[in-house]
Order: sequence, then C-alpha cells, then structure tokens
Amino acid sequence: MTSDSFRCAGCRLDVPLAAPGTAHRNHCPTCLTSRHLDVRPGDRRADCGGRMTPLTISVRSDGEWQIIHHCLSCGTLSANRIAGDDNALSLLRLAVRPLPALRTGALLAL
Repeated sequence: MTSDSFRCAGCRLDVPLAAPGTAHRNHCPTCLTSRHLDVRPGDRRADCGGRMTPLTISVRSDGEWQIIHHCLSCGTLSANRIAGDDNALSLLRLAVRPLPALRTGALLAL
C-alpha cells in the first residue's frame, strides 16, 4: 500500500485514491465499504473514522447514483457519489436489496 491508496476496511484490498467520476474517493470499488472520513464531501474532518457499510442506492434528480453508507461506529448516514470503476454487479445488488431497519433511527436524518 502506498500514500496514493488505502486498505479497504471490508475486503482488505488496496484501493487507489484516484477514481474516475469523483474527486474524493473513500469507498472500495469492489465491496463498496467506506470509512467515515468527511463531514462534508472531501473535507476529511470527521473524527470518527469508523467503518461505513453500504445500505442502498439513491438516485439524484439528474440521474446520478449515490451510495448511502451507514457508519457502524457512530450511526451517521452519508451519500457518496459512485465512481466509474465501481463494481457494477455490487451496485445492482445494493440497488435491489431491501433497506435494512436501523436501530438508531438514523434514516429519519437523511
């Protein structure tokens, strides 16, 4: 692993920071797992650093897909733009999967 990559908290693959379609990659293109790094996209100001599991896909009004992540440490929900090299099968599986119930009630905050 180099300074231009990170180790995925989910599948443990080395992931390059550069990604087509996004300037602030923080999720794995293979398993879609993320880290709680940002308060706002790209600011890297979150103190948590917890593992964020992908919950579902949201589609913006312009048709762009976003991954909705849930932080397993603090319960925060966030939306992350998909990247051009994200695994299409993983994205489709996420899009058709039923939305899980969250104990924290965090879905109301989204």
